[in-house]
Amino acid sequence: MILYPAIDLKDGQCVRLQQGEMERATVFSDDPGDMAARFRRLGFKRLHVVDLNGAFAGESRNADAVDAILASTDVPVQLGGGIRTMEAIGQWLERGIARVILGTAAAKDPDLVREACRAFPGRIVVGIDARDGMVAVAGWADETNMRARDLAMAFEDAGVAAIVHTDIGRDGMLTGLNLPETIEIANAVTTPVIASGGFSGMDDIARLAAPEAGKLDGAIIGRALYDGRLDPEAALAALPQAA
Repeated sequence: MILYPAIDLKDGQCVRLQQGEMERATVFSDDPGDMAARFRRLGFKRLHVVDLNGAFAGESRNADAVDAILASTDVPVQLGGGIRTMEAIGQWLERGIARVILGTAAAKDPDLVREACRAFPGRIVVGIDARDGMVAVAGWADETNMRARDLAMAFEDAGVAAIVHTDIGRDGMLTGLNLPETIEIANAVTTPVIASGGFSGMDDIARLAAPEAGKLDGAIIGRALYDGRLDPEAALAALPQAA
């Protein structure tokens, strides 16, 4: 069970949104590199980074901030937000990103995901962002008529390294992970599944440690870590991290 601290980038700063709304952003740091180094010192062994501006624009917009993160830590970083071409995927992997997350591209251009998985095995993650179980794209601004579980199953044979399932309605709200829906997806596929959206604190750590969450590969931590609701030492002790 891997815990991924989230670094969401807006205008070069580390922020947390509420329910994916850009106007409801709280700035926690103007130094993404320092934040990444801090998470490494705390003992986290992976990072989850999202270019929020890029997600809306359809192309990377916080490249300097991402480079600062890569320069400041040696832990693997997975990056999403506006990465929608083979060229962009290749460029980020060459710059040191461990895994690229494809969200909008997964829903709108599944052939791109399959091509990327063939070209970069083990380095492509599908991001499935859902509101009331339905997939949303383009920075969560546009809803589709596709169910999250169906989208996950569509890539069962593609060679995807992992799936990040985010409950948009819970994201940034500290209401607890939507484990029932995420576990349902994990039970439907063989691809590792990561829970995201609404992480609230040690209560969620206990839920992740329970047998019914055993199929999950990990969880993403956002606001609860930034505002001190989660004790990193206690969380990591409860869920020891793989090397």
